[in-house]
Amino acid sequence: MRGNLISFQVFIDPSGAIMTELSGLPDEEIDNVFKDTYTRNYIRVLLREGHNRLDTLHDYLEKEVQAL
Repeated sequence: MRGNLISFQVFIDPSGAIMTELSGLPDEEIDNVFKDTYTRNYIRVLLREGHNRLDTLHDYLEKEVQAL
């Protein structure tokens, strides 16, 4: 099985604007998707750490793009 737990994109929309997008599996959905307690805890750690790093990058790039 394969699924996207967290993603970050920088792209150009059809009008030519540069955009950033950060998305991830909502915490409240983890229990619905993963049944094993160890796996749920592992996924929560991965998502938390991913957001800790990517939220900062997302915010930084949004500000840089707006400044252009």
